[in-house]
Amino acid sequence: MRRADRLFQIIQILRRHRKPLTADAIAAELETSKRSIYRDIATLMAQRVPIRGEAGVGYVLEGGFDLPPLMLTADEIEAAVLGAQWVTGRGDPALVRAAQDLIAKIAAAVPERLRPIVLDPASLTSSNRQMPPDLVDVAPIRAAIHSGRKIVLDYRDELGRATNRKVWPVTIGYLETVRMLVAWCELRQDFRHFRTDRIQAVEVLDDRAPERPAALRVKWRKTQKHSRENPAS
Repeated sequence: MRRADRLFQIIQILRRHRKPLTADAIAAELETSKRSIYRDIATLMAQRVPIRGEAGVGYVLEGGFDLPPLMLTADEIEAAVLGAQWVTGRGDPALVRAAQDLIAKIAAAVPERLRPIVLDPASLTSSNRQMPPDLVDVAPIRAAIHSGRKIVLDYRDELGRATNRKVWPVTIGYLETVRMLVAWCELRQDFRHFRTDRIQAVEVLDDRAPERPAALRVKWRKTQKHSRENPAS
């Protein structure tokens, strides 16, 4: 790997981690020596890249630093296109349009030599099953998750029974055959899963949930892990 490429990759690795990362860890990923990483870090800092830390403790890339747009490797482009293809086949209409726009923007922005990776990628994703259509626009639910607002759902279960729930939306899972809203239900005082194609109506409230969606996601993941490890409980 050329030194210029290695300097770029060090920035990318630090950007990927929020906690301090040691020179040993960086060297292992880049398959080079720790001494080379120390020299490269010193070079980047001399070039005013806002890297904070020291040998033996670790390094972090401080906020406010950005690279020129779309300086992507071939593998990064293929990963982005593959992900966008997956969303195109399984996302709600707003995300489908966003994924299609993303592919078009990448194709227009990358150098000519990388354009075939976007337009004719080596990797493809497909689904033989059709996602059931949603009765409501899911975009406001995603917006409520980002803003931490409560929502009210009119919902019908698999038996067609109607219910009205006030919930704190946590995340939307885009599964192979369905989209699933994960939320904290005020009625049940627990996490519940709602298929988006069974939501009859949705109202976004001005009230904010007492806990941030990120904190709720951590709690939900713990309940899922507990359920897997203790299936009989």
